Amino acid sequence: MLKNFKDGQCYIIAEIGGNFRNFSEAKKLVDLAKDCGVDAVKLQTYKADTIASREAIFDMENTGVVCQFDVFKQFEIDEPLHEQIFEYCQNNGLDWFSTPSHQSDVDLLERCGVAAHKIGSDDAVNHQFLRYVAKTSKTVILSTGMCTLTEVRESVDVILGEGNSDICLLHAITSYPTHEVDVNLSCIKTLKAEFPMIRVGYSDHTLDPVAALCSVAMGAEILERHFTHDKNADGPDHMLSSDPIEMKWLVDSIRRYEIMRGNGIKMPAMSENSTRLNNRKSVVAKKMVKKGMRLSQENLCVKRPGTGVPPKFIEQLYGRVAKEDIEADRIIKWSDLE
Repeated sequence: MLKNFKDGQCYIIAEIGGNFRNFSEAKKLVDLAKDCGVDAVKLQTYKADTIASREAIFDMENTGVVCQFDVFKQFEIDEPLHEQIFEYCQNNGLDWFSTPSHQSDVDLLERCGVAAHKIGSDDAVNHQFLRYVAKTSKTVILSTGMCTLTEVRESVDVILGEGNSDICLLHAITSYPTHEVDVNLSCIKTLKAEFPMIRVGYSDHTLDPVAALCSVAMGAEILERHFTHDKNADGPDHMLSSDPIEMKWLVDSIRRYEIMRGNGIKMPAMSENSTRLNNRKSVVAKKMVKKGMRLSQENLCVKRPGTGVPPKFIEQLYGRVAKEDIEADRIIKWSDLE
């Protein structure tokens, strides 16, 4: 169970996988992420030998054309380093888990005691792997980059078929970086409509935090964003990661949005109680109305404040008789009339 999940609050994940090579660097990122107010830190768990053949290449903006095996080999982390980082996250009140890419990675993470498994978009339609992960009975957070809606349905059915209904779906675009024209945040609403019983969120690969913030306004309950100490550091993911200043802004903005979102019930805010009286309008004597005179369009008008007869009743006042003298510019009250 992910301890920092809170109803009504977006669950924010700082993805640090690929942005460190040792415990000292990882510890620094965890400290910075905690200071930003995130809920969880996530790693990437893989071995170059089991994630990519020697023929696989990256051909993206953040990598250029390179051999995938060579890139992954640089950022492999062993089991003791996983344990060190996870223990440090635990001691700092952060949730912690990772993205496995092979059954042996899942086994490693299970030995570490993770509460969830994040499935990358590369494995979103890898049904055999999805079954293996689902059988752990842990939360399955599934990125859906490169997927059609039919493929997402099939993958959800595979996970449910193993008796695991603890699923989160993340809209994602598997382009590094993702540009605005491709973000398609409306897919969040599509997924929420299609899977009303499943949490839906967004995994962000854009160059700044605007899409991430907008995703929460679109209904994302979970947000994953890469995190770094320096956008210019050496490594493919730093350029599309948030640095501490950006991540702090993002987290704070999301929390502010959640306050501003409110409950959707259309009624006066508490702060409007006095302004409802002071800034609304009432029926007012346009000129002196003597006792016994009848009210009419000639001697009534509408002005602030709203402490008298509401304007919507002005026509009901026509023909009513004044009980006493009503001075010009005085608010009319029902008690003034016979």
